[in-house]
Amino acid sequence: MANDVQALTGLPATPRPESVQPGGGWCMQIELAWGRLRRAYLRTCRPGYVRRMLTNRQGVCERFSDDVIDPRDLKYIRNVCGFWFDPHDDHFQWRSKIGLARYGLAEVVLFTLAFVVFTGLFGCLAMQLHGAFLLPLVPAALVWLELIYFFRDPERAIPQEADALVSPADGTVTNVEEVEEPEFPGGKALRVSIFLSIFNVHVNRLPRGGSIVNIRYFPGAFLDARNPESAVRNEQLWIDMEECGRPLRVKQISGAIARRIVCWLKIGETVQKGDRLGMIKLGSRTDLLIPSNAVKEICAKVGAKVRGGASILLRVNPRG
Repeated sequence: MANDVQALTGLPATPRPESVQPGGGWCMQIELAWGRLRRAYLRTCRPGYVRRMLTNRQGVCERFSDDVIDPRDLKYIRNVCGFWFDPHDDHFQWRSKIGLARYGLAEVVLFTLAFVVFTGLFGCLAMQLHGAFLLPLVPAALVWLELIYFFRDPERAIPQEADALVSPADGTVTNVEEVEEPEFPGGKALRVSIFLSIFNVHVNRLPRGGSIVNIRYFPGAFLDARNPESAVRNEQLWIDMEECGRPLRVKQISGAIARRIVCWLKIGETVQKGDRLGMIKLGSRTDLLIPSNAVKEICAKVGAKVRGGASILLRVNPRG
């Protein structure tokens, strides 16, 4: 079956992702380095806190036994680590409630620091030399504001109709078509593709409840997400799930600007319609695929503007 996937995508077969952001990135590396420094500080200066949190830590994970002190340490390994904490032991949940994507906070902090330094430098030059040095602050401020806007994570009202599949992403529907798809009944699936510009919310959501049966990551190119070839050549991550035995697939596909796919789901976990599953950073594409014979009604046509978790893309036939 892996050969079928590679034949259709042209992408090399890969193992399951080893982190929630399998493509890495320098912001991620900085955050991981900060985590190592934080854990060293806690072990040296706050041993009581460390003992308490290790007592509260639940689950089994030999691989990361020395790397997880509190819930912050699960951020990038949640999908491959067996440790977890009860919600009342997670004193950092507020970070998910500030209206910004948790997996964009490092970028927001780092770019904000860079903007402050840049503003201070050019402000000093303007005072010392010439007021024209204030001009670069205008585009810099616009870039910074766009970054904050990009990483917003609004709450959504999730349609509860039993036959409704909601959009996995914000953006514009670019394709509604039947395609060949490995592991689907008859090898055919209805695909709905959504293009996300840099002005859209980039947090992805699950179109339907069910169980996660497989997650695969494929390194690849970074073509413009509107290019038809992006579906088979770009870096992407596939999320396979089942609901009452019916397969469903969500594909997170990188774009020309987007280089970082994030998915924190675990294989085997049960999920609900509209749950957040991850995000793609800075312009991308998300595909929803379902067996063609399962579709009762297509609710979103090409060109439609949709919102992740809130817009109904398809209605499906009941399971017999």
